[in-house]
Amino acid sequence: MFCVTASTMTAIKHALQRDIFTPNDERLLGIVNVCKAGKKKKNCFLCATATIERPVQVKVVKVKKSDKGDFYKRQQTWELRDLTEVDAKDASKENPEFDLHFEKVYRWLASSTAEKNSFISCIWKLNQRYLRKKVEFVNVSAQLLEESVPSGESQSVAGGDEDALDEYQELSTREEQDIEGMMEMCEYAISNAEAFAEKLFKELQVLDGANIQSIMASEKQVNILMQLLDEALGEVDTIEGKLSSYEEMLQSVKEQMDQISQSNRLIQISNTNNGKLLDEIQFLVNYMDLSKGHIRALQEGDLTSPKGIEACINASEALLQCMNVALRPGHDKLMAVTQQQLLFAELRDTFARRLTNHLNNVFVHQGHDQSSTLSQHTAELTLPKHSPLHRDLLRYAKLMEWLKNTHREKYEGLSRTYVDYMSRLYEREIKDFFEVAKIKMAGTSKEAKGKFGLHGSSGKLTGSTSSLNKLTVQGSNSRRSQSSSLLDMGNMSASDLDVADRTKFDKIFEQVLSELEPLCLAEQDFISKFFKLQQHQTVMPPLAQPETEESDGGTPSRVLPQAEHRHSLSSEKDMVRSMMNKIFQSIETELNSLIALGDKIDSFHSLYMLVKMSHHVWTAENVDPASYLSTTLGNVLVTVKRNFDKCISGQIRQMEEVKISKKSKVGILSFVTVFEEFAELAETIFRNAERRGDLDKAYVKLIRAVFMNVEKVASESQKTPRDVVMMENFHHIFSTLSRLKISCLDAERREAKHKYTDHLQSYVINSLGQPLEKLNHFFEGVEARVAQGVREEEVSYQLAFNKQELRKVIKEYPGKEVKKGLDNLYKKVDKHLCEEESLLQVVWHSMQDEFIRQYKHFEDLIGRCYPGSGITMEFTIQDMLEYFSSIAQSH
Repeated sequence: MFCVTASTMTAIKHALQRDIFTPNDERLLGIVNVCKAGKKKKNCFLCATATIERPVQVKVVKVKKSDKGDFYKRQQTWELRDLTEVDAKDASKENPEFDLHFEKVYRWLASSTAEKNSFISCIWKLNQRYLRKKVEFVNVSAQLLEESVPSGESQSVAGGDEDALDEYQELSTREEQDIEGMMEMCEYAISNAEAFAEKLFKELQVLDGANIQSIMASEKQVNILMQLLDEALGEVDTIEGKLSSYEEMLQSVKEQMDQISQSNRLIQISNTNNGKLLDEIQFLVNYMDLSKGHIRALQEGDLTSPKGIEACINASEALLQCMNVALRPGHDKLMAVTQQQLLFAELRDTFARRLTNHLNNVFVHQGHDQSSTLSQHTAELTLPKHSPLHRDLLRYAKLMEWLKNTHREKYEGLSRTYVDYMSRLYEREIKDFFEVAKIKMAGTSKEAKGKFGLHGSSGKLTGSTSSLNKLTVQGSNSRRSQSSSLLDMGNMSASDLDVADRTKFDKIFEQVLSELEPLCLAEQDFISKFFKLQQHQTVMPPLAQPETEESDGGTPSRVLPQAEHRHSLSSEKDMVRSMMNKIFQSIETELNSLIALGDKIDSFHSLYMLVKMSHHVWTAENVDPASYLSTTLGNVLVTVKRNFDKCISGQIRQMEEVKISKKSKVGILSFVTVFEEFAELAETIFRNAERRGDLDKAYVKLIRAVFMNVEKVASESQKTPRDVVMMENFHHIFSTLSRLKISCLDAERREAKHKYTDHLQSYVINSLGQPLEKLNHFFEGVEARVAQGVREEEVSYQLAFNKQELRKVIKEYPGKEVKKGLDNLYKKVDKHLCEEESLLQVVWHSMQDEFIRQYKHFEDLIGRCYPGSGITMEFTIQDMLEYFSSIAQSH
């Protein structure tokens, strides 16, 4: 513990005041010698200071003695206003430790408890005087805070300096100059202060006497001043009287001005009302007045000429604007307004009646005119064009919009009338059109009547349509005759189903779709334009009774709520769809009938129809996914896809029902040939088609059925060996898949090749056992003995397999006999194999390789089991090669 005496502390305080605080205009009020608690460091001093100039700023300064020299330096400064808490640690016991809470907590250890208490007391006084008790004191005794700092050493450290700060008042500059002047006038002012003070006191007494005499001498002037004040008060009373009379006069003027102001206000109100009345009249005249020309056009305007129609359109729009004007409150009570509204209603009803009657007549007249021109289209596969009718009717589109906004019932009645007449017209046209198409599909009219009970005449195809390239199917007459039973899927024979017929069917079906597509799109576009039915998200015109609001300029405007807009758009889409369904109600039925006919003629037609229908559906959806054409063709596409699936299922069923002849060789199975023909046809039809995925799925189903039924037929075959049936048919399948390069059947192509190779090898091995049968049995016995544990060199000692037995067996197969056996084998193989696959030479070459392999195997066994015996075969490998070559050439 460090300790500083009272005299030393006093000297330090004076030194700090002189060297550190006086230059900064500060006074040292309290000091304590401390060091940081818990650390062995040099001690320092905490000083409480206050500035001399006001406002007084109170600070806590940490001062430390310099390591070099005997002087002090300011190390850290805190504003006392930043101090939040003083913690004395213990209020009942003497403890030199205390904490000061600034931005962080500083822990100090004082040199003595008395110094700590004195410093805390000084901080408490400064807090009371300058900080309004902001700082909180913790663990400090109440006695220490209430009492003054005790006398003794702490009194000298932090005691009366604060009071001295309050009592001391510094002299001003003028006071200093006056004192210096007085002291210069008196020679003994410094040497004899008492005499100087007595002199000053005497002079002060003289000045006081002079002041008293001066006051007594001024009594006369005071009396004069009082008299003047009395006179002034009299004048004030006179002025007040005059002011009162003036105030009465002004009051009468004020009443008159109030009356004038009231009159002016009434005049202003009258002018304002007249202006508003004029605005209202002007508004009614501007927005509720219909010209005589418009009235005449509405009552008797010509609805047949372009000029008359234009005049009626302008008049109807003007009438609609007058009827939809947003009347202001009170307008409906005016008789003139009521009369105008009645006039507008009468004009609206009259014109709506005239327009409805005229358009009804137009619909009937146009429908009859179109019916009279149907005869020129009956012999051709074309549909009549309705563009002239549409062009004539579109002149009335704006009038239809007006009718829709004003007379909804008449508008809907007109739409029903149009649908009624047009549905009959289209029904006749479409029926005749499809009759022609059916006749052309079936061939000549005579054949059609005989086979399908159709009527009508055939004609030449018109129009430019896309068709498939002519397909050439390769194959012999025998293959076509074998597949005829499967191709006869309907009532016609396979001889009729050539490529030209299918191409002709494709052209006809494409022509039908190409004629229907523009017809439906044109009619739907006309309906949407003529009847003003929105098909897409567009800004809709206001209806007859929407909500209203007024724009900034006072002109009435219409606002259709968003929810009502969406509902109206949806209902109008439904109306377009409903009208199209009624007008073209026969299209879907006729298309399904045509598709059924095509499927009945040839089930393979479903491939053409699937591709064509898919393309047209895709095209229609790109134009408008919600159009009637897109929906109808989509429904028909489902039927076509169902027929396509039925065609695939029918082929699979035919495969399962195939029966083979027990007396003739099998050869290439009929359903394998049909699959080849189907694949060639499908690859041509589905080139770049949108529905390629459907074909790939059908391929997988068909090829699996082909594989399964080939194996089934091979197992049931009696005339032809199973390996030959499998080998030939899987070779044909592999060749077909390799040539067509169908990517989805790569796995099946590899599987077909594997099956073909396996069964070829099996057939060769089984066939070669016959020409050298005894030799084969002999060496099989030798191998069996070796397998049982007999050493190879001891096999010759076995009785059944000695050298003599071996020579006997070899002598049975001289070269001549071997060649004869091979010749018989060739003839038998030739009987087994069919001519279409040309596998005879392939099989014969494989037999040659297998025969040479067996020959080498026999020689190897002779060399190992009969060493040194000199036994050899009676023919060589070269002899065998000559045998195989001569036999192949001779046949």
